[in-house]
Amino acid sequence: MAINLQKGQKIDIGLSRISVGLGWDPNEGTGHEFDLDASAIMINSDRKLLGENYFVFYNNLNSPDGALEHTGDDPTGGNSDGDDDEAIKVDLSKIDPNVQEILFVVTIEDFERRKQNFGQVRNSYIRIVDDANGEEIAKYELDEDFSVETGVEFGRLYKRNNQWRFEASGIGYRADLGFFLEKYFSGEIIK
Repeated sequence: MAINLQKGQKIDIGLSRISVGLGWDPNEGTGHEFDLDASAIMINSDRKLLGENYFVFYNNLNSPDGALEHTGDDPTGGNSDGDDDEAIKVDLSKIDPNVQEILFVVTIEDFERRKQNFGQVRNSYIRIVDDANGEEIAKYELDEDFSVETGVEFGRLYKRNNQWRFEASGIGYRADLGFFLEKYFSGEIIK
């Protein structure tokens, strides 16, 4: 049975092949389609991105180590029909040894022009699925009212004592995808 996580709650993963699914439903009558984008940021022990290619999103679907695969962009949120809008497949056995943490963020594309924020989105969640059997292991439903935020860190995988754990984050920002890239980019590419 899946664990329903609360904000800040942490669990051991105990698997090597998982999918991180993210889902959301825009409120009706907002005037524009919502293009929410899921991304994964692979960072080292200094909390810096290993390099541009370790920022996995709709324009970079695979990490160089072969550990992360983004399943593709859903520009309207209409492809899911109750399932994940976007997902990132993770093989923890392939992760570059320098990666200590993977942040999963969702941002709203073109939020300024469309005057959109996460307060206009409902049923947002992140979930961990066992790739071996498709079984949901844990789910965190974002229940805060983010009335001005345009980017949310939904959760993170992190390594402690050589074990991978997951934490439900739910941290909102008034930011776009570029903000997260700048926040974690060290300026140097680590090979």
